[in-house]
This record gives sequence, C-alpha cells and structure tokens, in this order.
Amino acid sequence: MRFIPSTPLPSLDPITATSYVIRNHGYLIYDTLFATDANFQIKPQMVQAWETAPDGLSWTFHLRDGLVFHDDEPVKAQDCIASIARWSKRDAFGQTFATFVEGYDVVDQRTFKIRLKKPFPMLPAALGKLSSNVPFIMPERVAQTDHMKNITEAVGSGPWRFMDKQWVPGQNAIYERFAKYKPREEAPSWAAGGKVAKINRIEWLPLTEPAAAAGALMQGEVDWYEQPPVDLLPMLKGNKDVAIANVPLGLFLLMRFNQMQPPFNNPAIRKAVMTAVAQADYMEAVVGDKAYYSEAKTFFTPGSPMSSGAGGAEAMPANLEKAKAMLKEAGYKGEKVILLAPADQPIAYQQCMVTEDLFKKLGINAELVATDWASFIGRRANRGLPDQGGWSVFHTLWSCADTLNPALHPLMRANGGAAWFGWPEDTTMEGLRDQWIATPEEAKQKEIAASIERRAFDFVPYVPCGLVQQPMAFRANLTGMVLSPVQFFWNMEKKA
Repeated sequence: MRFIPSTPLPSLDPITATSYVIRNHGYLIYDTLFATDANFQIKPQMVQAWETAPDGLSWTFHLRDGLVFHDDEPVKAQDCIASIARWSKRDAFGQTFATFVEGYDVVDQRTFKIRLKKPFPMLPAALGKLSSNVPFIMPERVAQTDHMKNITEAVGSGPWRFMDKQWVPGQNAIYERFAKYKPREEAPSWAAGGKVAKINRIEWLPLTEPAAAAGALMQGEVDWYEQPPVDLLPMLKGNKDVAIANVPLGLFLLMRFNQMQPPFNNPAIRKAVMTAVAQADYMEAVVGDKAYYSEAKTFFTPGSPMSSGAGGAEAMPANLEKAKAMLKEAGYKGEKVILLAPADQPIAYQQCMVTEDLFKKLGINAELVATDWASFIGRRANRGLPDQGGWSVFHTLWSCADTLNPALHPLMRANGGAAWFGWPEDTTMEGLRDQWIATPEEAKQKEIAASIERRAFDFVPYVPCGLVQQPMAFRANLTGMVLSPVQFFWNMEKKA
C-alpha cells in the first residue's frame, strides 16, 4: 500500500516530537500498554492483567505472553519501565503522572510495579492516551536515551517493522509486516483491540505537491492521501475509484508564541494579538469552504464535556482598532519578531500568511521565515533570541483528540521550560490543572475546566484560530480502515 503522509517523515522519535507524522509512524512499529477505543474508554493492549493495591499506592501490571521486539528479543518488564520513565519526562500528561511516582520495580520478566506517593486513579488513562506524545514501548537500551535527544534506532514490537536502511529523512519511509506480532483477539476500535496487519508492505511517499498527489491517487499509483486540500475535493469526488472521509473530531488551528523572549513574554501583548484575530480569516485560508470549518473560541474540544468557551467571546472580538490600542498600552516598542513558517506544510504555512498580514495591520515588525518541515522542527526547539536562530511565533494544527481535557491537553501546560515549544509559565493555570486532576466529580471538573479557560483567555498560552475538518482521500478498493483521529493501518486490505 502506498500512502502520502501530511509531511515526509523528518525523524524517528515520537517522544521528543509531537509531530503527528511521527506519531503515526510510531503506531506502525510500536505497541502500547493500554489504548483508547472509539468510546474514549481505556482498554488493555500489551497488558494482560493488572491489580491496584487497596490504598491505591501501587499498581502491578502483567504483560501478555509472546510479545517480541523486531530484533527478536522478548518484551520485558524493564523495557516498559524505561519507556514509561522517558515518556513521562516529555509528555504533558506524563509529567503530571511523574510527580505521583515513588518508583518502579521489576517483579519478574513479564511483571512490573509502579509505586506512587499518593493515589493516581488516572494512571491507565495516562498510559493509554491516544495521541502525542504516546507512551510507546521501546527496548530498554533505546528508552535509556536522554529524553532531550532523539533516538536513532527504531525498534518496536508492533505490527510492522521499520526498514531503516531504506530511509532518508524527508524521503520515502518503508514498513514491512512483522510476522511475530501477536494481535489481541478483540475487534479493533481506534487504538484498542486487535491490530491485524493484513498488508505486507507499506510505502510512505514524499509527494508534497497537492495536484501531483491527487493525480497519483486518481490514477491508482497511490492508495491513500492523508491531507488533500479542500479545493481538490470536487475533482477527487468525481472519480468513482476514490472515497472521501473526514478525520473524526476535527483539528484546531492555532498560533503559538515564544514566551521566553520579547515581545511575547508580555501577556498583555499576546492578549492584544488575540483580540485582533478573526478565526474566519484563518479557516478561509486553510480550508476555504464553510462546510469544513466552524468558529471555536475555546481551548478544549468543542462539544466535549470540558469545553465551555468561558471568556472566549469577550477575549476574541476580532477588533483590530482595540487591539492596536492594547498593543500600545502594553508597551510594544517595535521589536522584531520572527514568524516561522514551514512552506511544505500548507495548513501551517497558510495560517502564517494570514498572521503576516495581521501583524502588518497591527504595526508589529515581523519577518516571515519560510523553511521546510524538517528545518522547522529543528528551529522551533531553539530557545534563543530571534537573531540567534530562535523564533517568535509559529502556527500549527492540533488534533481534537489531544484537547479533550486539562490532563491530556499539552498546550495548556504552563510549566515553563518543561512545557511544549513556546514554554509558557503560569502558576495559576498549573494550580487549576492540579485541582482538576485531583477532582473525581465530573460536575466539579467542569467548573474547574471553565476556570482554566477563563485564565487561558487572559494569560494566552496560544491563540485558537478555528476548528477545521480534515478530509482524507483513498482508493475505494482499500477496505477495513479504522476511522480515527489517528491514521492507523491495521485491519485494512487492498482488494484487487
């Protein structure tokens, strides 16, 4: 099966990067201890059984029999411990989980224990989270890599094996079925259940020119196009051999600031920019068809229990003149800002073009720096000043599977240098998040989530720029797709 990903695969580490293309790569080659199903329920995956101590201070996990890494070594308890420990240093939910952990114990080759300082009932939910960063299980030697450095060895125990000798970053990525993988017996449901690999070889192709990619799909030269532009959909829909399906839940568009450096280390300046943002401008630029977008002045997934939009209407009036006055009052003095734009990632780049125009109207001294995706990934990690290779603003998109609640949502962490790129720091938001995690009653959780949203519209960890639906296009003879917010490859067959 030939697949056109949203961007070519730039690197191999799904723990140091939140890039969805790397996450999708991870699901091909790795497995997880627990997994999220289509009802948002957490199900065991690599785990066969588990017990919780009566006082809630320890959890014991037993692995399924027959789990084998691609180098033919058995999956052991110490592999799981090392993988969880490394993941918990980078992931937003994992960092919270880590504050509860007293230690890890190997009980036997297939059994390990997690000891806690205080009860953490959400432990399976953390280990079974659906999207970036996913706590994939790696060999201990790989998982012992410093969490700030990328792994260089992609060895998992999942349904497909990564053909590393045939991979060049930014070029083709190739996967071959791992015959020793033993799927669970349950039917597949999102990341849970039986991951049956029915396709022997999967090729990811770096076709970044949309018209060429669409043409290849219609001609049958490729089987699945992950993110076709909406303006090409009428042509694709006109082909009887092509099917179209929306990714469930949708995607948030967003603007992220570097909060370590001027001028966006000033929350009043961030708030001024938010006041000027008109979500429709961004959604029109990215999608251009109202059937595929909707306004979303909220930080949590629209329609989900924790999404109230509290404070959104007041904070985002799309008022340019008011924003100019706020910017002046905040003390902006013409500092140069770098707008980092990955030119080969259309959804991000088109948002950047809107922001470049908005900054001109606001009188912000902005320079748009266009890069390829791999260079963008590298530069956004630079915490230095803009003239030292750093950055000020970038745009991206985020799956609504990652923004359902305060525990999952990585962009709502405000723990400074440990936070996601942009590194916001706010003790008020962090304290409210801790309250939410410690509260078992849903009604009280909703109240706290609304307080978090109100604080976020004042502090501005990022600017929500609207909600878009992302259609996928694939050949009609590709059957059995597990339609999910994540692009999974198991259960599919390619009919003749």
